[in-house]
Amino acid sequence: MLLAGGQGTRLGVLTQDVAKPAVPFGGKYRIIDFPLSNTINSGIETIGILTQYQPFELNQYIGNGQPWDLDRLNGGAFVLPPYQRGKVGEWYKGTANAIYQNINFIDRYNPDYVLILSGDHIYKMDYSEMLDAHKANNADCTISVLNVRLEEASRFGIMNTYDNNEIFEFEEKPKKPKSTKASMGIYIFTWEKLRDYLIRDEENKDSSNDFGKNIIPMMLKDKQRMFAFEFKGYWKDVGTISSLWEANMDLLNTGSGINLNDRNWKIYARNTAEPPQFVGENGVISNSIVSEGCDIDGKVTNSIISHGCTIAKGAEIRDSIIMPNSTIGANARICHAMVGWSSTIGENCVIGAPQVAPVNGEWNIAVVGPEMDLPKNSVVKEGEMIGGNKQ
Repeated sequence: MLLAGGQGTRLGVLTQDVAKPAVPFGGKYRIIDFPLSNTINSGIETIGILTQYQPFELNQYIGNGQPWDLDRLNGGAFVLPPYQRGKVGEWYKGTANAIYQNINFIDRYNPDYVLILSGDHIYKMDYSEMLDAHKANNADCTISVLNVRLEEASRFGIMNTYDNNEIFEFEEKPKKPKSTKASMGIYIFTWEKLRDYLIRDEENKDSSNDFGKNIIPMMLKDKQRMFAFEFKGYWKDVGTISSLWEANMDLLNTGSGINLNDRNWKIYARNTAEPPQFVGENGVISNSIVSEGCDIDGKVTNSIISHGCTIAKGAEIRDSIIMPNSTIGANARICHAMVGWSSTIGENCVIGAPQVAPVNGEWNIAVVGPEMDLPKNSVVKEGEMIGGNKQ
């Protein structure tokens, strides 16, 4: 069950008209492509995708699941928006309520175990290894955790465990963390047990109907068998402009731990047919990802240029992300910036400025929203966001 209904307000203009999982990533992907690809690569063939905020783009993108080999007669991909029961309909009130509203869908398949995922993280993970650990521990719930630095632990939900990884305490963003095992928001439950707790949680009118705030603490209080599963690979929550920019830039760093060229673990996506990219006589590209259908006649350094983009003569793109079908005018200067999809940047525009290091953990990325037409000679300062209601 893939939770993909988040609004992603911290991404500002990028999520005013689309859900966060539908935001472009890495030149030719959407954020949701990563958990979707992980599921099929892990041998999971029945996936419920729970949408809510601005669902049209995401629903259209997922379609029948064909790009991820999920167009199947038995199982496959199912988009599950909130729906009306009898005369009463309601939005998903929280992560647990979203699963509760789809109990009948899950019961159709009568599973022994249910995997709960978030649709807005960038990572590659074999969930079958986590399921094997869940079975070996005879667990009621297994929670994937990532060891973070102690100074960062206060930003996460922290799982405190015994030596055998059995969880005895969960602390949400503790001021003085006792461990560094941060919850990744990836859960495996024994379905019979989870089903009971979802019903009990829904009956509690004071509940937030959330896994982290309600279901997990309730199960711990009842001394259910709960274990942490330590994940050692690359994982990034791309919930802010700074973290989304960082995750894109990690694709250009061979030592970052994220490799999209791994033929044994492909990331699948729905891509429109595009011609090959063309690099003109003035085009210069260095340490960058340039996707299909691009026309490059400027200078691109340490950047990601999504499919269908045009970079005019004299333009310089550095440490930036240009999202699909955007046009960068002649002699424009773009640095430490993000340009939304289908935007036109006029001649001689200056967007962003060079930065040496993040300030208080955050990069001051300049952002131009989707479908913007920026007049020539415009200036967008570092950390500034324009477009839509942010203009």
